[in-house]
Amino acid sequence: MKTDELIGLLGQDAPAIAARPFAPRLLGAALVGVAVSGVILVGWLGLRPLEPAMHSPPFWMKAAYTALFALAGLLASVRLARPGGRIGPALGLVVVAVAWLAMLAMMETMRTPAAGQPHLWLGWSWKMCPLRILALAAPVFVAALWLMRRMAPTRLALTGAAAGLFAGGVGATIYGLYCEETAAAFVVVWYSLGMAACAAIGAAVGARLLKW
Repeated sequence: MKTDELIGLLGQDAPAIAARPFAPRLLGAALVGVAVSGVILVGWLGLRPLEPAMHSPPFWMKAAYTALFALAGLLASVRLARPGGRIGPALGLVVVAVAWLAMLAMMETMRTPAAGQPHLWLGWSWKMCPLRILALAAPVFVAALWLMRRMAPTRLALTGAAAGLFAGGVGATIYGLYCEETAAAFVVVWYSLGMAACAAIGAAVGARLLKW
C-alpha cells in the first residue's frame, strides 16, 4: 500500500474538528493586557477629570480615531493569524480614519491665527505622547502575540504589524483617558506616530517570534 493511500485510509474515519473562532480569544487575551495597561496608567500618570471630558466632542473624536486603528488591527490580526491569511479591508479603514482626522486638522489650521498654529500641532506633550502610547500598548501586544504564537501565521512580519497596530490603537485609547490634548492636528500627527511605531515594532518582533 502506498503512503498516500494509507493516509487517506486512516483519515476516512477521523472526526471533523471545528476551528475555534480566533477573534473572541484575541479579545479575551487583549482584555488582560487592557487591565494591566489601565493599572499602569493610573499608577503612572493618573486620569484626567472624565466627567467634563465626556461632554466634550473632542474627547469622543480622539477616542473614535484610536478605536478605528484598534479595530483595523483586530480585523487584520484575525485574518493573518491563519495560514495564507490576507490583510483584507483593514488598511482601508486606517486610510479613512487618517483622511477624516487630517481634514479636521486642516479645518482647525485655517481657523487658527498663525501665532497659535505651532501649539495646535505640537500641544504641550508632543515629545512624550508617542512614547507613552508605546508603553501602554506593550501589555496588550504581549497578550496578543502570546495567543498568535499558538496559531499558524505565514506572513510573520505583517501579522506582527497587525498585532502591533491593534495594541497601539488600544494603548492610545487608554492614554486618551489621561491626555488632555484635544486638537485634531495634534492627534493626527502624534497619536498616529505612536500607533505606527507600535505596528513597526510589531513587524520586527513578529518576524522573529511568530516562527513555527
